[in-house]
Amino acid sequence: MKRIVAFVEQRDGVIKGSSFEVISLANRLANQLNSEFVAVVFGDQIQNIENAGNYGAERIVHFKSPEAVNYSPKTYRDALLELIKKEEIGIILMSSTALVKDLAPRLAVHLDAALVSDCTDINVSGEELEATRPIFAGKAFEVVKAKTPYQIYTIRPNIFPAEKESKQIKIEEIPLATVDQSIVVQEVKKSSGKLDVAEASIVVSGGRGLKEASNFKLIEELAEVLGGAVGASRAVVDAGWRPHSEQVGQTGKTVSPNIYIACGISGAIQHLAGMSSSKTIIAINKDKDAPIFNVADYGIAGDLFEILPELTLQLRKGLSSE
Repeated sequence: MKRIVAFVEQRDGVIKGSSFEVISLANRLANQLNSEFVAVVFGDQIQNIENAGNYGAERIVHFKSPEAVNYSPKTYRDALLELIKKEEIGIILMSSTALVKDLAPRLAVHLDAALVSDCTDINVSGEELEATRPIFAGKAFEVVKAKTPYQIYTIRPNIFPAEKESKQIKIEEIPLATVDQSIVVQEVKKSSGKLDVAEASIVVSGGRGLKEASNFKLIEELAEVLGGAVGASRAVVDAGWRPHSEQVGQTGKTVSPNIYIACGISGAIQHLAGMSSSKTIIAINKDKDAPIFNVADYGIAGDLFEILPELTLQLRKGLSSE
């Protein structure tokens, strides 16, 4: 039976939340396939590495080196290839992050592996995996069964719950003797502690209905009250109102939060492709015929300049009284 590896991603020495979803999924699939799985992480000092055991990991391989803190395509690829072949691993699970979108194809080429990307569901069918993924910009879904000896699956963040199952974890540190120096990270710029829109459980997005960049403070205030991330449509990013890191849509980031609030966004197909898998969609738009209402679970047809301040006020009152 194919063994499984769960790729664990860290940022600033802290394992990302989406990686715990990968570990939990690997644990479930390994149990169903009567197989084993190993988690693997790169970096130096990983603050919460033991937490992997809370989601079913009994063993995690830590490729340790100060130079491995930042992503190095060749270093990560070569170390993973060696581990995969040494451990006779057939299934590779990874979160569909920006890093993985670069790393997964590199692995697939060298392993001659099927790469099933952006999965929204993975189940066991007999002794094979059956993955569901969106196609045609989210307008349809396909069910895929990979037939290659090596199979790589990337999963959409916030789709698979990180189910807790505490196990005693064994941490194996493997020093990286050599690190590829052909690409050297000289500077890392971070968005001042803001939540990553792709991994946030609540996203509040704004579009052209906000009329000008300064009005995005209404989006920021609502997101702050809810503990969510700020998103934006392509139109406002192209206009320079917001950074590309916040763009939701076909040419931006794909998000699957528990709650997605679209404010002043008409709902073009390119935007819907990036957020239609959200668990609950709330739309606020003055045009009652806007396409966004076709996918919304709840909708408010009205002036967002009146609705957002009042909504933020009432939520702040309600949440502060809890």
